[in-house]
Amino acid sequence: MEYSSYTEILRQELIPAMGCTEPISLAYAAAECRMLLGSVPEKTIAECSGNIIKNVMGVTIPNTGGMKGIEAAIASGIVIGDSSKGLEILSAMDARLLDCVRRYREEYPIEVRLLDTDSPLHFIITMFAGVEQARVELADTHMNIVRKERNGHVVYSANRSKDSAECVLSDIPQMSIDEIIGYSETVSLETIIPILKSQLELNSRICSSGLESSWGAGIGKLILKSEEKSLLSRMKAYAASGSDARMSGCVSPVVINSGSGNQGITVSMPVKVFAEDRGYSEELLIRALAISNLVAIYEKRKIGRLSAFCGAVNAASGVSAAITWLDTRDNEKIKAAISNTLAIASGIICDGAKPSCAAKISIAVESAYLGFLMASCGDSFHPDEGIVKADIEKTIDGVAEIARDGMKETDVEILKVMLDKSSR
Repeated sequence: MEYSSYTEILRQELIPAMGCTEPISLAYAAAECRMLLGSVPEKTIAECSGNIIKNVMGVTIPNTGGMKGIEAAIASGIVIGDSSKGLEILSAMDARLLDCVRRYREEYPIEVRLLDTDSPLHFIITMFAGVEQARVELADTHMNIVRKERNGHVVYSANRSKDSAECVLSDIPQMSIDEIIGYSETVSLETIIPILKSQLELNSRICSSGLESSWGAGIGKLILKSEEKSLLSRMKAYAASGSDARMSGCVSPVVINSGSGNQGITVSMPVKVFAEDRGYSEELLIRALAISNLVAIYEKRKIGRLSAFCGAVNAASGVSAAITWLDTRDNEKIKAAISNTLAIASGIICDGAKPSCAAKISIAVESAYLGFLMASCGDSFHPDEGIVKADIEKTIDGVAEIARDGMKETDVEILKVMLDKSSR
């Protein structure tokens, strides 16, 4: 694989987003549909995949005064009516527009339906105004509009690859752990500094907000209060605090990874804390961040954007690889650290975006640190003990198969439980 492709992956994947990416994706597409319709819709139908529904139910949407849910996300996009800011669309919300959102939700219906689809990240928004109708379909990635229709006529259509429902960046050649390390060690800093420094700066800001203010369940603050302020506790707390803030409506944007802000926070903040604690230079931190981000992307590329498998685990294995690289520069130990992390934490399920994500991130980071400690001592879980294989690529393939294929039915059952109103 050409090393330039890895740079392009980082450019594509590490982009800023304000708020949880699933509701923001809905707001973005709703603004696109409103623009296509050309007037304020009198009725909207949102057909959404199960993963979209579960990832929007419990998360607070930034700049909306605490609103949650698909209807709130779509109404926000309709009222803003301008998709040019992409995943930072809600930065345009102000007090006047928020009042418009509240009144719009009272006056006009937004109907949510479950979409029968093989793609976990997939929805179709249809809007009506008198005899006029507009439809926007988005699939596979958070800004990937694949079809637009107006009054039954197709005005835009994009080809989707046969693997696009399952794979991230399916048009990019096969990656490998050795190549990721080789690229990160040799790429010119001038090439990657603008990408990765932005991730450091924005994600550090939201993590600081999570520690300084009361957001969500306050997992990050709780860790620092109840545990000794060791390196591990600070790694966990800093990452968790960013999720605390993000899941509860903090307006600070984050630089995402594989379409997820939580994963973007997880791959970056523990590595930053570790590097600063050990006194590593900024150059080494930047190169370690390239490893962490790319390992997570590599694994998610095989699984897909959304699944029943918690993405914090993939992000944490990137952390384990990065901090092992910082301390050892030993490819075999790096691979062992990744394998150890996946062996420890792969059982964590994804039941949508919500405040408890911060606690799951904490657990995943602790698994990454344990995986690093084992590998640094020359120890690792043995091949054929559970999901572990002798070759790291085969271990990753096995985990991806479990997450992508084996957990499809788990995903269905998770959604059933989440939608079961009888137990509320």
